[in-house]
Amino acid sequence: MADTSDLRNGLIIRFKHDLYTVTDFLHVKPGKGGAFVRTTLKSLTTGRVLENTFRSGESLDVVKVERRKFQYLYADGETLVCMDNETYDQINVPTVSFGDGVRFLKEGLDVDMLMEGEKIISVEIPVHVALKVVETEPGFRGDTATNALKPAKLETGATVMVPLFINEDDLLKIDTRTGDYMERVKS
Repeated sequence: MADTSDLRNGLIIRFKHDLYTVTDFLHVKPGKGGAFVRTTLKSLTTGRVLENTFRSGESLDVVKVERRKFQYLYADGETLVCMDNETYDQINVPTVSFGDGVRFLKEGLDVDMLMEGEKIISVEIPVHVALKVVETEPGFRGDTATNALKPAKLETGATVMVPLFINEDDLLKIDTRTGDYMERVKS
């Protein structure tokens, strides 16, 4: 069993029947009273952030997790089939585990999974992906001066707002966290 002296950023602990990662901590030793550790914790299941204070020396339930690379293969109803890059085993992962970025998943894309034994704690998709535009209104030369945007449908089915000069078959860099267009990728 670990205690507060083992706290560090990125440590995963079980707290209040949930898994949290330590995003920030500060050891405080006031002039009067006992020392304590003020922490900021982020839930791995809900993404909720909370602040908590632990007494100095208080024991913590540290969770041993393993980060493994998987390759997204295809969607199968409410689950996504992924293959372990080391053992080539296929597993079904609930779509909700991927969060909002699931709409930018392309077959063959590598994802990271945090696992406790064989249980999936969370799935992290790449921050930026390159996707092809399959449908948009035609662009015109000289449409770079204004900040006007138009919708573009990507190869995954997601729709993003892009500048007017983007055409069909262009390869775009998309931020999966926000769903924003970043830049055109040279092919």
